[in-house]
Amino acid sequence: MKIEQIYTGCLAQGAYYIESEGEAAIVDPLREVKPYIKKAEEDGAKIKYIFETHFHADFVSGHVTLAKETGASIVYGPTAKPSFDAITAEDGQEFTLGKVTIKVLHTPGHTMESSTFLLIDENGKDHAIFSGDTLFLGDVGRPDLAQKAAHMTQEELAGTLYESLRNKIMPLADDVIVYPAHGAGSACGKNMMKETVDTLGNQKKMNYALRADMTKDEFIDEVTEGLLPPPQYFPLNVKMNKEGYEDIDKVLKRGTHALSPDAFEVAANETGAVVLDVRHQDDFAKGHVPRSIFIGLDGSFAPWVGALIADVEQPILLVVPEGKEEETVIRLSRVGFDNTLGYLKGGIEAWKAAGKEFDTVPNVNAKEFKEMVDKGVPVFDVRKESEYKAEHVVDAHLTPLDYLNDHLAEFPSEETFYIHCAGGYRSMIASSILKSRGIHNLVDVSGGFAEIKNVGIPVTDYVCPSTLK
Repeated sequence: MKIEQIYTGCLAQGAYYIESEGEAAIVDPLREVKPYIKKAEEDGAKIKYIFETHFHADFVSGHVTLAKETGASIVYGPTAKPSFDAITAEDGQEFTLGKVTIKVLHTPGHTMESSTFLLIDENGKDHAIFSGDTLFLGDVGRPDLAQKAAHMTQEELAGTLYESLRNKIMPLADDVIVYPAHGAGSACGKNMMKETVDTLGNQKKMNYALRADMTKDEFIDEVTEGLLPPPQYFPLNVKMNKEGYEDIDKVLKRGTHALSPDAFEVAANETGAVVLDVRHQDDFAKGHVPRSIFIGLDGSFAPWVGALIADVEQPILLVVPEGKEEETVIRLSRVGFDNTLGYLKGGIEAWKAAGKEFDTVPNVNAKEFKEMVDKGVPVFDVRKESEYKAEHVVDAHLTPLDYLNDHLAEFPSEETFYIHCAGGYRSMIASSILKSRGIHNLVDVSGGFAEIKNVGIPVTDYVCPSTLK
């Protein structure tokens, strides 16, 4: 028996490859399926099953393409009603994979079709669970995403999740290994640990949601407390996972089409496409296509695209580092953004050489910023509310990047203001969005709060984030 976690940091997502006696299964695969097929070929195995823990909201799964490429059966838990051929398993139904068995445990609550897959080894011993978004390490799945589809409130879904955990998962032995669908950084939970694999016994000790003495009402209160609105693209990803999607090869062919500066400009004007610049923030600051949006590949690229562009059908034109064209299109497709129309051939240098107008983002380092803070300039912090509450520049305004559009009226119309995040990535995204909306009287603080703290700028007393409500 072989189990391999295939973890994608950008999405904080774990897919799984299981192999026994020449038969393989994939749990929650990503959109690009060639790596799974290659693993099976290297093992001399045939992919027999594709197990989907639920209809994912934060990424587009590769289940449809993988089934088409391999002939494997897609398996969902009870109540799932996909628009394509799949097995909707019964609670307790077992599937044989070589010498091991995979048993379906229906664990509704995060969504109503959510299921956990229990792996039973060749000796009949419970070995591991693939818990999807039902159980994370340190947390459980948020119960507010499926309210409309389930015709239930988030409190009712949380109560259902409580019963699933108590009746299906917690009775399992402490040495059972937990393989979740997500880790820290995912928007599908709020208190996830940085680790990506653990034992159930340790989770019973460490995970607040698995306290043995916890009442149902306490669970509902704690699980629903502090939930922020989910990203707008989540329902669109659910729809794609439930109904199917365009083949990734077609998406790649269209998205990696090279466009000259003139053709790029025409496409932007005629289609209303968003020009998405994925280079490093420092390169974007030095020169970029006017009104383009910066979201760099080096950060949490796909989730920020989903949160800030939101409409998966929005046409997109790309400015990318040389050689990163295919990677960019693939990473966009992971969150359902398939309508990429091509990229700027030769990049920004070709754009400038063609005599096209370009824009820049003024920036200062932390020492230069201190001089301006001493003069009382307006400061805007685009980090998360929890980061801001923990510690921030005295008198700084909180305008979280996730909800920047809700704060546009707060930015000065003429006076120069300064904008920062933790390290410089998010503030450059914010700067690009503001400039695309005609707000140009800004200065980005390079290095962010990490550097700001080192130069003597007055900040509030630190408060441990775990104590914040």
